[in-house]
Amino acid sequence: MDEQHERADGPFRARGGPPWRRGGPPPWAPGPSWWDHRADGGRLPWRSTVLVTVIVLAGSTMAAHGRAGDRVGLDVFAYLLLVLASVQLLWRQRYPVVIVYGTALCATVYLAAGYPYGPVFLPVALGCFAAIVAGHRYAAWGAVALLWAAHTVVGHWLYGYLPPPGDGPAAWAQEAVVAAWVLAVVAVSELVRVKREQWAQARVERERAARRRADEERLRIARELHDVLAHSISVINVQAGVGLALLDSDPEQARTALTTIKAAGREALGEVRQVLDTLRAPGEAPRAPAPGLDRLPELVEQAAGAGLTVGIGTGGKRVTPAPGADLAAFRIVQEALTNVVRHSESRRAHVQLDYRQGGLTVTVDDDGPASHAEAGGSGNGLAGMRERAAALGGTIEAGPRPDGGFRVVAELPLAPPAPLSEDSR
Repeated sequence: MDEQHERADGPFRARGGPPWRRGGPPPWAPGPSWWDHRADGGRLPWRSTVLVTVIVLAGSTMAAHGRAGDRVGLDVFAYLLLVLASVQLLWRQRYPVVIVYGTALCATVYLAAGYPYGPVFLPVALGCFAAIVAGHRYAAWGAVALLWAAHTVVGHWLYGYLPPPGDGPAAWAQEAVVAAWVLAVVAVSELVRVKREQWAQARVERERAARRRADEERLRIARELHDVLAHSISVINVQAGVGLALLDSDPEQARTALTTIKAAGREALGEVRQVLDTLRAPGEAPRAPAPGLDRLPELVEQAAGAGLTVGIGTGGKRVTPAPGADLAAFRIVQEALTNVVRHSESRRAHVQLDYRQGGLTVTVDDDGPASHAEAGGSGNGLAGMRERAAALGGTIEAGPRPDGGFRVVAELPLAPPAPLSEDSR
């Protein structure tokens, strides 16, 4: 039975895959280019922009009343600059680079004209924040650095040429306050950017872990179906050949073969139904227990129906394996006997179970020689056995015996392996 592996997209499957599979950028990618009109999905942050505009206008008006005579009073040009600086924030998500430089330019012209300070830096801070969070760090740093440099030049060298008349040089302590304000805005913006990147990376890791668990579950189900169907269909195939050959000459033997086919088909349907029930009712315990080594007599009986005589030997002190190891041991024996029926001319096989401290050795031998007839099958039997053993921390060795025939040896731990952490994976 062929095992096909495809990636699971989890909750995105019904919508055609996650956004970055449908042409959009991945969530961990840097922010969009400043000319990208789709950055915010077409919605403008007008509520926050209106709030910022009201705060800037009201705060600047109060600052103008508080510093009457010290700075130039607000006029139409001042209000235009304040409104322009604030309204630009409507497009801070679409054009973060343009907006951070635009707000910085408005603030520079406003201060150079001698108007009172007030909350004029608030639009610059929000524009810088938007640019850094969007991934345009150097553009945001450059804009606020130019604002601080322009403020320093105006306050210490060009004050004599700019309003208000008779103004003196600015205090260096004032420049230190502006510099500290710039550094604080940049630091907070960088912190938010780093956190968003960490959240995005954590989301990606969760999605990868979900896809990995889905892949592992699909592989487990594929192995179960392969082992169930391969064994049962091999028995059915052999008995169908016997029934056809004896239908006319020995009807009673043909009837026995058909009875065996019916029993094998019923067994296969029961196990397939058990596997499918786990898919239809996720999270619920299966209604029938998983097969284990206690069902080896059933395997022996089925193999006998296919014309194969199987002997079972046990060594060491028998203990009950963990459910995973018990199922794996059963499936390995089942697949090994199926391969004997398919690929060997021997009509005898021997299964040896050797219990040891913390482990179980399963050996399946047949006397051979190999059959050269077309046996069918997918060729995944040995690979499936190795995957089962590896999943438990065990090993599988399979190959011809020196004296002829074929041998499969599985080393399985009796206890389940310790779960791996996400880091070790």
